[in-house]
Amino acid sequence: MPVQPHTPGSTATLQRRIGLRSAVLFNMLEMIGVGPFITLPLVIAAAGYRLSVWAWVLGAVIAVADGLVWAELGAAFPRAGGSYAFLREIYGPKGPGNWLSFIYVWQLSFSAPLAIASGCIGLSSFLAWFWPGLEGTPIAALPMLHYANFAAAGACLLVTALLYRNLSSITRLAWVLFGGVMAAIAGVIISGFAHASALGGWHMPASPALPAALALGGLAQATLITTYDYWGYYNICFLGSEVRQPERTIPRAILLSVLFVSLFYVAMNLAALPSVREAAGSLSNQAAAGAAVHLQLVAQIAQSAFGRFAGRLMAALIVWTAFASVFSLLLGYSRVPYAAARDGNYFSFLAAVHPKHGIPHRSLVALGLVASCFCFFSLQQVITMLVVTRILLQFFLQQAGVMLLRAQRPELERPFRMPLYPLPPLVAMAGFVFILVNRAHALGGLAVAGAIAVSGTLIYLVRARKLAEWPFSPPA
Repeated sequence: MPVQPHTPGSTATLQRRIGLRSAVLFNMLEMIGVGPFITLPLVIAAAGYRLSVWAWVLGAVIAVADGLVWAELGAAFPRAGGSYAFLREIYGPKGPGNWLSFIYVWQLSFSAPLAIASGCIGLSSFLAWFWPGLEGTPIAALPMLHYANFAAAGACLLVTALLYRNLSSITRLAWVLFGGVMAAIAGVIISGFAHASALGGWHMPASPALPAALALGGLAQATLITTYDYWGYYNICFLGSEVRQPERTIPRAILLSVLFVSLFYVAMNLAALPSVREAAGSLSNQAAAGAAVHLQLVAQIAQSAFGRFAGRLMAALIVWTAFASVFSLLLGYSRVPYAAARDGNYFSFLAAVHPKHGIPHRSLVALGLVASCFCFFSLQQVITMLVVTRILLQFFLQQAGVMLLRAQRPELERPFRMPLYPLPPLVAMAGFVFILVNRAHALGGLAVAGAIAVSGTLIYLVRARKLAEWPFSPPA
């Protein structure tokens, strides 16, 4: 459906108001959501005591390598939509790029609301620390439905309402949220080492020797989880048309956010090790260990170290952090359907910019409503599907694309050129292949990604035939 540029509000443009500090802030808010606080014990259970730290390090290496790809593309094409704009430019807006960018927006219609919902679901799980009744089931015939699902959906709608304002107000609110995020991280690290001291001092727990294949599979599964926790370092690329000096700001924001967050994650892992040992016992049976650790472990650590009030305070800070992450996620992703609609490559209704606030308000509300519906699924159902789908239908296309662009358009102005080219995209692709193939039940996630790709392609072909677009466009 073509964009209607003369409708009210659709001719407004986004303004460049985001500087480096705010760019790093938005990235880190998305990266440090509820994910690391909930998945920290799961990473340790999957990889074992000694390899768990390496899962965070390996995840950081992949994030840096892939971040350099985002940095080069983001500096060259600082536009709203991020990957949508990159894929369209790399593969040709009147050629395969039209199809691949549509596929990207199509998969984002599933993965973005699921990512937003995962933060809200994690938020509601920590709300149960204060209101245990949230785990109750309001409808006896639907035992999988809990009051916590409604709390998660309510949080999603609240974030949507808070983002329905101008970008200057959003930035001020983001700094307030960021203060709580830093307090939560500091609380986990301090309480973890304090609890270890009370247990006789920190030391690496004894870990049984495992066969190489089992250890490698555990490391791959743990790295898949840490990759999910690192994602968000590219969030500023979705806001590319609102960034000041994007050729400098975008690369710096990506690399700085990965550096800061990786240090926080490794410190959190080291601080939690003694407490996970105490909670889960021996990790010789990794499945049993994974079932034994509790999602609210970090709040339990704080309570063990400093008392009941500290545990409640930590739970409250993690609720705050999850809320901040959802805030940043919805802010960035709302620009993608807007950008596609402005190009006539998605529903024209989403192309409007609010005449007063200067935000893509229809795209924002649409994603917020869909995400609130996805809050009625479980957290475990979304992480693997998110990671596999994004790797296959977004990251691989960009990593191959940045090399294709270097070969086909060497004259293109590149304000930022990644160092050690082509090593970064090759390292990122190798890391993602390691995640995809060296884990149990790998085919299930691949099948989900394949179904999204096939369904999106069929929809695109029907639409392209009607609009006489590639591959049905007449010869030039």
